[in-house]
Amino acid sequence: MNSRRDFFKTAGIAGGAIAAAAVSRVAMAALPEPVIQTQSDTMPPLIPSTGRPYNPVVTLNGWTLPWRMNQGVKEFHLVAEPVVREMAPGMKAHLWGYNGQSPGPTIEVVEGDRVRIFVTNKLPEHTSVHWHGQRLPNGMDGVTGLNQPGIHPGKTFVYEFVARRPGTFMYHPHADEMTQMAMGMMGFWVTHPKEKHPLIDEVQRDFCFLLNAYDIDPGSYTPKIMTMLDFNLWTWNSRIFPGIDSLNVRLNDKVRIRFGNLTMTNHPIHLHGHEFQVTGTDGGPTPKGARWHEVTTDVAVGQMRQIEFVADEEGDWAFHCHKSHHTMNAMGHNVPTMIGVDHRGVAKKISNLIPDYMVMGERGMADMGEMEMPLPDNTVPMMTGQGPFGGVEMGGMFSVLKVRKDQKPGNYENPDWYKHPPGSVAFEWTGSMPEPARFKAESGESMPLATPPKKDIEVQIRKPSAHSGH
Repeated sequence: MNSRRDFFKTAGIAGGAIAAAAVSRVAMAALPEPVIQTQSDTMPPLIPSTGRPYNPVVTLNGWTLPWRMNQGVKEFHLVAEPVVREMAPGMKAHLWGYNGQSPGPTIEVVEGDRVRIFVTNKLPEHTSVHWHGQRLPNGMDGVTGLNQPGIHPGKTFVYEFVARRPGTFMYHPHADEMTQMAMGMMGFWVTHPKEKHPLIDEVQRDFCFLLNAYDIDPGSYTPKIMTMLDFNLWTWNSRIFPGIDSLNVRLNDKVRIRFGNLTMTNHPIHLHGHEFQVTGTDGGPTPKGARWHEVTTDVAVGQMRQIEFVADEEGDWAFHCHKSHHTMNAMGHNVPTMIGVDHRGVAKKISNLIPDYMVMGERGMADMGEMEMPLPDNTVPMMTGQGPFGGVEMGGMFSVLKVRKDQKPGNYENPDWYKHPPGSVAFEWTGSMPEPARFKAESGESMPLATPPKKDIEVQIRKPSAHSGH
């Protein structure tokens, strides 16, 4: 993490130096330090050193923006700029973001805080920031042309308001949204309650991330901004599996996970091994009478979800979007289905003309993860990631919840793979098949009569005659 000392060095990444000279050093000296982060690791929680205390969140493959206190006001500095984001080992993307990353840093405040956010624009076009879900003065809402003029390159604007209600929010531009959000401009916002809240429980682990999507051809670096539906990279915090960090928790911890959707479609987010409750949205905490246990919750475009559960089952549990093509990495949308078609002879002839030609999906797509062949520059396999038993055959919006009894409180380090107790792993059966177990109720009544009839009852049926008038 760097401060102003390195700011003008890192600002040049992917063209970020544009209009840097337009922001004078005198003006910059009056602003909070523009902290820059270029690492893609999950950073430890930022323990508040000033202001009201709170239990901080952990941003998956991200970080929390530091602030300074100025006469009772929390001051932050966001820098909108081009960035280079590593999406997974071996693949980087030229995006737009804030303070060196896409998404930008998480902003954490406490209910009742007066916040002041300086936004410096180092993009090649004007921008703004909309504080999604916040109650604030209309002139601070960030819609260019409606609530404010655009922030032109080299200019710095100030937003100031009171964080009026606790909850899970986000921020993003409301200027040339099709370009700027498609390029990765967004960030998370968490407002913690100022005191014990009847609808907000205390938790030991609090994670957050944003769902976003890109269309980046293999071999290229910049997203296609005109794509509406056919995205090929489905990401959490602009990372794709296996580049998404695991969520590491202690056995029996109360866990909260917050996520927001800024893609162009809905996402059914599914957790293995546990049931959770949706305890909040960007509208606020969910009334307890409206909560029920689930293992999947759908989050629509522009929505936030906050789920909570007790991590009482040890192991490595999958956590992912349940749309199967959202757990794949860069793939073609026009690849024909060739399952069951033996086209080896044709493939051999084609490979004489095109040396890198490969057969796609003759027996299914799992073979793709086993192929050892050159990939285009700056891409990753469609299905990748190695687990303790082999290929996980996943990509995109996929991670692992790691629950361990020996994980220390407040420790977020990766505990490596789960060591299963003997006899608790599915195995290949090589012996003879035993007689299948039979249920007592099989071929019987599912709900037998309380009192069986004592004797047979004769029932006479009288058919109506043709002359009865019926």
